[in-house]
Amino acid sequence: MREILDIQKQLLPDLLDIMKTRYTILHHVLVSGVVGRRTLAASLDMTERVLRGEVDFLKEQGLLETDATGMKISEAGRRLLDALEPLIKDVFGLTEMEERIGKAFGVSQVIVVPGDSDTSGFTKKELGRAGAAALRKAVVKDDVIAVTGGSTMAEVADQMTASSRMRGSWFVPARGGLGESVELQANTIASTMAKRSGGNYRLLHVPDHLGEGAYQSLMQDPQIQEVVDAVRRCRIVVHGIGDAMVMARRRKVDAEMTRSLQEAGALAEAFGYYFDRQGNVVHKMPTVGLRVEDLQNIEVVLGVAGGKSKGEAIASVLRFGRQDILVTDEAAALEILKQASS
Repeated sequence: MREILDIQKQLLPDLLDIMKTRYTILHHVLVSGVVGRRTLAASLDMTERVLRGEVDFLKEQGLLETDATGMKISEAGRRLLDALEPLIKDVFGLTEMEERIGKAFGVSQVIVVPGDSDTSGFTKKELGRAGAAALRKAVVKDDVIAVTGGSTMAEVADQMTASSRMRGSWFVPARGGLGESVELQANTIASTMAKRSGGNYRLLHVPDHLGEGAYQSLMQDPQIQEVVDAVRRCRIVVHGIGDAMVMARRRKVDAEMTRSLQEAGALAEAFGYYFDRQGNVVHKMPTVGLRVEDLQNIEVVLGVAGGKSKGEAIASVLRFGRQDILVTDEAAALEILKQASS
């Protein structure tokens, strides 16, 4: 495959450029669902005149459909995109990135999508789509799936689709989360994933961070204990990865604790734990739900995070050493590889 691509790059470079352009158009339409030509042109940084010619060609091939609401992908277009994905990953150099990250950090499966989700809303949607697809492949009958909160996890939830394999599964929040924006809370994301996939869900109505007294008191409640037991026996956990200081601000951590995190070299946050550059846990609080030690008993740990600004943080969590699947984007992957070689 790669030898053929190298020959094409030398003899027919224009052909590869045209293929990449048409694949990108189809892919944007797939992720968008239904999209107008003007919106698509702006998203692709392409003139409407050029886009019109490409869209007309793709319609003639039966790959796109249009109506009064806009463009959408046809079933033939979906099949073509699935068939082209491995080839396109090689064209963009993403396959090599996936292999290098997997080897450097001991991750079983790495999935890299094109772009930078820091600057492109489309890339963030594609990150969510790839995360949802990875989860669907990992699920088995009657699974228990714990999910964390955050904007990337919300995108994964939005991209979930009905699946017979997920019908008997249970989605549970990995941790409490009251105090955050409702749409970014793990409770909301777990319920959205369940509703979109045809699964079931349980909620955990407790704050994210607790004092020791409050923690011990809540753990005496039978209903809370039942949900926490479900969380801790999950087979899959799906989580995001954040910059430590950004997450500290979002969780309204006080100034003294923020200074403590900075002095400890906190770089990343995941599962409610803070990690330094070497992947060591430098801070944790009593939390109702998943604990970092529970990860040793979880069969599939699936991380979804992207954006150039998160590259160092993602590398930090990968160094912690408990990641089975990573879904990230091209910009973050480049930063992760820099960290791997430093």
